[in-house]
Amino acid sequence: MMGRARSKSRQVLCTSISYFYVICLSAIFLVTMLMLTFRFLQMENPLRYSDPVLKSRNKDFEAQATSGAEDIPSLLRKLRDVPDQWDASAAHVWDSENAEYYYGCIKPSKNYSIDPNMEVNGYLLIAASGGLNQQRVGITDSVVVARLLNATLVVPHFDHRSYWKDPSNFSDIFDVDWFIQSVAPDVTVIKELPQTVRKSLPKQVYNLRVPRKVPAWYYSRRIRHLLKRKHVLRLTKFDYRLANELETDLQKLRCRTNYKALRFTKSLQDIGQVLVDRMRAKGRRYIALHLRFESDMLAFSGCYYGGGERERRDLGSIRKRWKSLRLQNPERERRLGKCPLTPEEVGIMLRALGYGNNTYLYVASGDVYNGEASLAPLKALFPNFYTKELLANQVELTPFANFSSRMAAIDYIVCSRSDVFVANNNGNMVRILAGERRFNGHKRTIRPNVRKLGVLFSARHNMSWEDFAKSVRHHQKGFIGDPMEVKPGRGGFHDNPAACICEVPEANETLRIWREQHVQRPKEKELQAQSEVGSSLVIPLEDRSDLMEEFNDLRGVRLSSDTEAAEELPLKDEVADEEENTDGETEGEAEGDDDGDNY
Repeated sequence: MMGRARSKSRQVLCTSISYFYVICLSAIFLVTMLMLTFRFLQMENPLRYSDPVLKSRNKDFEAQATSGAEDIPSLLRKLRDVPDQWDASAAHVWDSENAEYYYGCIKPSKNYSIDPNMEVNGYLLIAASGGLNQQRVGITDSVVVARLLNATLVVPHFDHRSYWKDPSNFSDIFDVDWFIQSVAPDVTVIKELPQTVRKSLPKQVYNLRVPRKVPAWYYSRRIRHLLKRKHVLRLTKFDYRLANELETDLQKLRCRTNYKALRFTKSLQDIGQVLVDRMRAKGRRYIALHLRFESDMLAFSGCYYGGGERERRDLGSIRKRWKSLRLQNPERERRLGKCPLTPEEVGIMLRALGYGNNTYLYVASGDVYNGEASLAPLKALFPNFYTKELLANQVELTPFANFSSRMAAIDYIVCSRSDVFVANNNGNMVRILAGERRFNGHKRTIRPNVRKLGVLFSARHNMSWEDFAKSVRHHQKGFIGDPMEVKPGRGGFHDNPAACICEVPEANETLRIWREQHVQRPKEKELQAQSEVGSSLVIPLEDRSDLMEEFNDLRGVRLSSDTEAAEELPLKDEVADEEENTDGETEGEAEGDDDGDNY
């Protein structure tokens, strides 16, 4: 009897313990679900964030976003602590330190040659996609690919059906005869297929989309035999279809193409130089700002600017057009440095770097979100504010006004020839200009260290202007276009064309001493960075967000429903197109063995 009683008591105890465990696990599960739900609601409603660093920042943004033109004076009160001038005599504000010891070098090596008796493998057609500067990347790489394939290159065709819907052709933007002449020692380029070749072609030309950023051997081993068999091959959506790292002679070919062969038409050069001359007539030196603050770009970034319900509604409706976009945490995006600086923040950064209110500012931008309210603080900081529309009259701009790529080309010229170039984004135009300015003497080029500056701007009203400006200058080291700020081979080639930049031999000892005095050891740099505002380190150039590249890609997808129709490349009166035999997203497909930004 006693044994039975003990057995029953054990059963009751075990049952009770089991129930207890079940109840505990259920409670933990419910708490976890509540926490996840709360976090999800935070992501849906950025205004509920409790992050104290963002609260003050969001208050400023919300005031700005909800104010009309009549409330602009109230937006400017928070700039009262920003001086009109700040350390304008600081060294190298307008030029780069040690720039005189470097020069562009693009001559090929002695081993770079083509056998004149080598048989040409066929004709290469290129469909360059995207806006002007994305197309420029495609053109540059197409010359290298033609060299790798030993092919005759037909002048690249521009995509007219993407987001930009610009009907301009190559010859409308670039001097086509100069281009053909300039690359002649490297690649044979013709304006169109010879009539005899056209007549011998089948009704449809073979299309191929190569995966992005493939190495040079991919073309030599996998595309060349296909070109030999087909004789004429079209590469579609051709942008960033070649690896960043190539052998030195091929990198120099990229530079010869991009910096020498791609010259704008005379009409574009003339109007661009007119605007440059007018800027210099107003002020001897000027800054060019490439400002990206359009509503669709802000929506894509997933960032929050404190605009309340209006901003959530405006940007949320735009985000719905991209079904592939994941739900983003605005706080996380800002901490990762993926949120572009506002026009006001760009102005404050420039003042902290030493540019006073008497500086002349040329602004290249699209439609700025929230219009004049967003631009007012920047104009207050830099009243000598100009755009191409303010510098040129309507008659001068009329020939270009309805063509986004030609208008972008005008901005490119003015930005390229400026004393200082600054941007709040990392788009195609900024990348190419940064590389060109390095090649042409390391002209001062400022790209915000967004991750660090985001933290600084949030804490700005809690520190003196002197401390804030000092921190800005510290965190911008490595982001201002100086020589040696990026190691050769790191970052994108279009940002940092190291293979095309050489040191003056006589300066070796001078530069060695300078490096010893200024270049910190990695551990020292890490400790110093951690002691500043925030604990995260400066983002290396190669790790900086490719937000703009992703944005331009998705923007094209959003507005281009007929995917292959956007890649059509008619040969004169014929529609020489076929079903895309390969999507090019895997090596097997791209092999084709079965006959298969404006900015």
